[in-house]
Amino acid sequence: MAGWMDSKIFSLLEGGLRGLDLRHKVLADNIANIDTPNFKRSDVNFEQILRSAMTGETGGLELKRTSDRHLPGLVLSNQFVQIDNTTTMRNDGNNVDIDLEMTRLAQNTLHYNALAGAYTSHLNMYKQVIQNN
Repeated sequence: MAGWMDSKIFSLLEGGLRGLDLRHKVLADNIANIDTPNFKRSDVNFEQILRSAMTGETGGLELKRTSDRHLPGLVLSNQFVQIDNTTTMRNDGNNVDIDLEMTRLAQNTLHYNALAGAYTSHLNMYKQVIQNN
């Protein structure tokens, strides 16, 4: 029973949620720097994060556990963040397009909510099995 959280579906959903969380932070950083001269927008290679979750590669740093009762976890490293140096939107060298960033942020939020719902649904199935036994 100890390894029930180690199933493939939990790993995939958790990897997806981590990737979408990282993308949300990066997109928020882009929006916050809309008026910063020479700022270059960044994005997250979500497909690479999902691929690493599917193959079992962590691609992150293990969280420090101060007790054996703490659940293990990972923090995604910045290897998945890509800076776009190829474009410039304005004369000051900044390449953040606020409309595009807000659209990406809304899309990312929808994806995150969908994965969080799937994760909750999967946990509820386990809860039903436990309660019925």
